[in-house]
Amino acid sequence: MMKTLYVTDLDGTLLNSKDYISNYSINIINNLVEQGMIFTYATARSLVSASVVAEGLSAKIPVIAYNGAFILNPSTGEIISSAFFTKEETDRIIDCMNRYQIYPLVYSYINGIEKVSWITTEENEGIRYYLTKRKGDKRFRPLRNPVGLYDGQIFYFTCIGEQEKLLPLYDEFREDRNYTCTLQKELYRPEYWCEIMPRQATKANAIKTLKGLWQCDRVVSFGDGINDIPMFQISDECYAVKNAVEELKNMATSVIGSNDSDGVAKWLLEHVE
Repeated sequence: MMKTLYVTDLDGTLLNSKDYISNYSINIINNLVEQGMIFTYATARSLVSASVVAEGLSAKIPVIAYNGAFILNPSTGEIISSAFFTKEETDRIIDCMNRYQIYPLVYSYINGIEKVSWITTEENEGIRYYLTKRKGDKRFRPLRNPVGLYDGQIFYFTCIGEQEKLLPLYDEFREDRNYTCTLQKELYRPEYWCEIMPRQATKANAIKTLKGLWQCDRVVSFGDGINDIPMFQISDECYAVKNAVEELKNMATSVIGSNDSDGVAKWLLEHVE
């Protein structure tokens, strides 16, 4: 029989608008996993953040975090695959950040420990909202000035703010072959997020790796946002939830129920043998 890898995005797709997975969806997915469905998620979140919102969800294979920068064992945190910037790539990003006076959240490993660094005096409303939603996060490394902001092995930059402020930065990197760069509006919020990652850090590349590790023949994916486009492009079937952006709906195999109506779980229940 053909082996299928089922991959879903989290925010806006499997998570409802209240940022959790309904018990209905959890029960359906867990039952199907117990029956042999090969299922995982691919998210822009860290494993720390994803584990909170995906609590109770059975994930028996590695998960994809940071838009594909990492593949990790969800129970142990073991890194199976990772993508970091080179020094030259980091220096180019820092130069652009300074030129456009943009102050990012910097994700890095410092002395082998994952950290999120930012300058507290440059926080805007969007950054404060992000921090408030993740109170107590042990990765947080607030700084009073730029000294040390770019320490360690860096793998991810997140810039939160107004679209007009972030567009010049996005234009610098969106066509550069050394980087993966996305710009999209935050779910349920007015701010935009510009995220810069190493070129190989995409959901598509991570899914290809998992597909090989689990010797799957096909990929079926579910998503809602611009960052899900690469994932859809390499999938044999791809389904956009009803609340997805139009660009993703236009390339989907079909549009399914929304994230608030358990669209992914209901599709799986009807189609997974």
